[in-house]
Amino acid sequence: MKGILIFIVVFGLLVFVHEFGHFIVAKKSGILVREFSIGMGPKLFQIRRNPTTYTIRWLPLGGYVRLANSDDESKLDPGMTVVLKLNDQNEVVRIDASESELPIEGIPVQVTKADLVDALEISGYENGDEDKTVTYHVNHDATIIDKNKTELVIAPRDTQFGQANVWQKLATNIAGPLMNILLGFVVFLIWTFTIPGPATTTVAKTTANSPARIAKIQAGDKILAINSQKMNSFADVSQAISESKGQTLAIKIEKNGKVETVKVKPETKTVQKQKVYQIGIEAKSDESFTAKLARGWNTAVSTTGLIFQAVGNLFQHFSLNKLSGPVGIYSETSQVSQMGFTYVLAFLGMISINLGIVNLIPIPGLDGGKVLLNLIELVRGKSISEEHEAVVELIGFGLLLLLIIAVTGNDIYRYFIK
Repeated sequence: MKGILIFIVVFGLLVFVHEFGHFIVAKKSGILVREFSIGMGPKLFQIRRNPTTYTIRWLPLGGYVRLANSDDESKLDPGMTVVLKLNDQNEVVRIDASESELPIEGIPVQVTKADLVDALEISGYENGDEDKTVTYHVNHDATIIDKNKTELVIAPRDTQFGQANVWQKLATNIAGPLMNILLGFVVFLIWTFTIPGPATTTVAKTTANSPARIAKIQAGDKILAINSQKMNSFADVSQAISESKGQTLAIKIEKNGKVETVKVKPETKTVQKQKVYQIGIEAKSDESFTAKLARGWNTAVSTTGLIFQAVGNLFQHFSLNKLSGPVGIYSETSQVSQMGFTYVLAFLGMISINLGIVNLIPIPGLDGGKVLLNLIELVRGKSISEEHEAVVELIGFGLLLLLIIAVTGNDIYRYFIK
């Protein structure tokens, strides 16, 4: 149960931050955000704060922002019956197109013609009277209740994504992945303050009867060099000891303000069926604010670089085992949750940066595919036709769906069957 709850929190946070990036930049660009949804599938909860409807859905496996667009589903087809609510100026301010048995209070109209984009008019037969067609003007900020019983603001042309300039569209599309990368950096900066400071080359203590103790290395001694190689960090010290393969090391130390060199022969131990070499020292940590801050930043930067390398390697040597979907993320989250809060934080930072970078891959169906179309528009000086863009998106979505199915099946096999 603990693993499931942590997965929901981690995955939900990743989705929320990603979609919030699209949401906030779209709003700042004057693009109407009709719905901000966390989760997929049937609606669990909704609240509308003009002009956006915020929903939570049953399946915690994603989310989306529904931007006003020309291909929007909220259209009124001739022949359908809607209920219209009017204001004091006889403008339509609310449209119930849900065909619910409990419609809103208003005027029943059988639609003959409707334009909620340009003319903002609805024509039809009022109260079933087919002898006279009545035309109603629709308020620019009117709402419509769709067949899923979700109430959204209509999408006049001036509020649509397609009417924004290319820079606004580019910023909106790239904002989601960038927010995930930013979240990863923020999480690593938080993580670094939840654990002891970075290890230094100063000795905190030595183990009894260890090679270091025998060589009279003491707490407070600073390791300057090993075999004439300067030690800049404790990671350098560990690497030098590991690479010694048990051979005697000449360790230059600073002791009480004086520099001396001692000979130390690492001892060999077997840990998890592997040989390791140790001299029995524990490093003193640097608890300063700047040291911890620098470690958090450097960890985030190095993680970003490793993920870019992994993505490049994926294209060179593709394998489903290098990919993880929600099932794989759940399994990994469940394992990490057993290790403690700091490990969950580090995992969240890594997975957030990973999600952001992967989403920037220029493949149709991902944000990177949309960014690519925006860049092509910049070069061409005009946008790609909606028909061509729709075909590219449809093909990309189909291929992405197949990949998701394959990855999910492989995750189930790897984590629960194999």
